[in-house]
Amino acid sequence: MISNNLQIAKLSDQKTPPVLSILIILMGSLGDIARGLCLVAQIKKNLPDCRVTWLVESRWAALVQLHEQIDNVIIFKRAWRLSAVRHLYHDLRREHFDITLDLQRILKSGFFSLLSGATRRIGFHRRNAKEFNWIFNNEHIGCFSDDLPKIRHYLKFTEHLGLPVPATLDFGLSSLNADRTAPRVIIELQQPFAAVVLGTSWKTKNWHYEGYLSLIRQILADRTLKVALLGDDSQTALAATLTAEINTPDVIDLVGQTSLPQLIAVLKAAAVGVGPDSGPGHVAAAVGTPFVTLFGPTSPDRTAPFGCEKLVVKSEIDCAPCYKKRCPVHNQECMSGINVAEVMEKLSLALPGIKW
Repeated sequence: MISNNLQIAKLSDQKTPPVLSILIILMGSLGDIARGLCLVAQIKKNLPDCRVTWLVESRWAALVQLHEQIDNVIIFKRAWRLSAVRHLYHDLRREHFDITLDLQRILKSGFFSLLSGATRRIGFHRRNAKEFNWIFNNEHIGCFSDDLPKIRHYLKFTEHLGLPVPATLDFGLSSLNADRTAPRVIIELQQPFAAVVLGTSWKTKNWHYEGYLSLIRQILADRTLKVALLGDDSQTALAATLTAEINTPDVIDLVGQTSLPQLIAVLKAAAVGVGPDSGPGHVAAAVGTPFVTLFGPTSPDRTAPFGCEKLVVKSEIDCAPCYKKRCPVHNQECMSGINVAEVMEKLSLALPGIKW
């Protein structure tokens, strides 16, 4: 009896192996975060007992919080006050990270990687990093050409951890219920709709008014689809002009009127999306909605929404992609040269059941 009690005591004294704690740093932009979400399922599938924390800025936190497998979200409020950094430091150190994956590759993310205190701090190769980011990390993935799709560049981090390349990608948003989150006008729609995204944060990526006007009219022509306009406050004037010109209740103007969760829900509820190279296109891809992307100053080889690579429209012009936020010749031929007929052709490819 005594020996049995001693054996039980020894077993009770054994400590449970610590859970592997992983931090992912990807604070912005919206499109980058949407693409990066696929790493979580890959990590959890191969390291099921690990704990995954995501560091994000408050503007995009709602997207990260929707992911089904992220255990903790730490929010940085973009305030470079000493108190904000001190607060972040305590939040990071409380988790006792073993591994940090710095997907942001800038000075700020590198500094936060260092603050995490993780034993392994993995970042981009020096040649792919920016703002001396590589100095703060003690491991680096290999150097790759900028032609490598950004989502594949992110997956190099899980490969660096020795995890296999996934056969399919899971962005962790499958349980999102659009009927609970979308604006009421979308929930009550009795007809499928196309989400048309107006504008981006880059002026050179923006399409022209005449293109949107013609596109919307052609989408509405056979009365199969309605149209929901999406965009931020900077596009309200464009949306108002378009809705006034087209003058039909089949165009629903949601520009400047959706929260981030509502935007995500609208994109999930849509039959198809269309717009320039911007965050909503990658969110649409992450929730399984086909998205036709209009490319100008950026490269579809690098940033086409995942699974929608065949839905890209771009004009063939020698100076593209230039990656400039201001057009050197001021006429934005790369965007103005995009033909509405080509966009409609891609929409037909995305929705083969509809014949325009």
